[in-house]
Amino acid sequence: MANVGFVGVGVMGREMVINLLKAGHSVHVHDTRQEAAEALTGHGATVARSAADAVRHADIAITMLPDTPQVQAAILGPDGILSAPPAGGVLVEMSTISPQATREMSAALAKVGVSMLDAPVSGGPLGATNATLSIMVGGEEQALEKAKPVLSAMGTTIVHMGESGAGQVTKLCNQLVVGINLQGVCEALALGRAAGIDLDKLRNALLGGSAASWMMQNLAPKMIAKDPGAGFRIDLMLKDLRLTSELAFALGVPLPGNGLVTNLFLEARAHGEGGNGNQGLYRTYDRLTDQE
Repeated sequence: MANVGFVGVGVMGREMVINLLKAGHSVHVHDTRQEAAEALTGHGATVARSAADAVRHADIAITMLPDTPQVQAAILGPDGILSAPPAGGVLVEMSTISPQATREMSAALAKVGVSMLDAPVSGGPLGATNATLSIMVGGEEQALEKAKPVLSAMGTTIVHMGESGAGQVTKLCNQLVVGINLQGVCEALALGRAAGIDLDKLRNALLGGSAASWMMQNLAPKMIAKDPGAGFRIDLMLKDLRLTSELAFALGVPLPGNGLVTNLFLEARAHGEGGNGNQGLYRTYDRLTDQE
């Protein structure tokens, strides 16, 4: 069993830590919200006062944070991981952040003997709770082999995508599909509703054919029920779509679908939905079709 240092215990990180503890790993946790870290002591975690303290004795260090600036602060900041390289020499960065920033931090850590893997995840809070996350990994294969016993406690699919940054690029491709798929589900439900079709029956019919998807299975019921519950928040979805757009612009790849769904999510946030689950996109169609 490994000694793990874990930085960032929000909605996803909390469940990931619990699964690491269930698997028998020792986990030191740090979060800028002290209460979030302390809440895990009842599960067997040890609270660290800083990112550096959380990881300095770790076989495997992990970060799971909202966006690029938070990861940069945790790694490059005055009391960050770069100032206390993990004993095992491996940092697994599991947030969804900029591929370019990932490569820059990886190069900085390499100078102090630490291999950084970018390993963002898909599966949302449900996947984090059930330890069924899909983990997309960029970085050195040797470092991945060392980290696999720890990653396996959190996910069931672990794919090595290539060099540093490749995991982040893969996750952005994933989020592009997620966003456009969500939009498609919303539009199907909006059209069916306008035509007077029972939406539960419509969903069941579509699940039996080629329109079936994870979104149709798991989020369409929440759309129909107008459940605002925060699973994967709209604010985070917009962050991922922004990163996707930035990458596409840098590479000269037109992504009109990404642009459209980003604008629809921005409409949802403008109506106070930013902290709600991304199924809240459906309420944009309520407003567009005067069904509020």
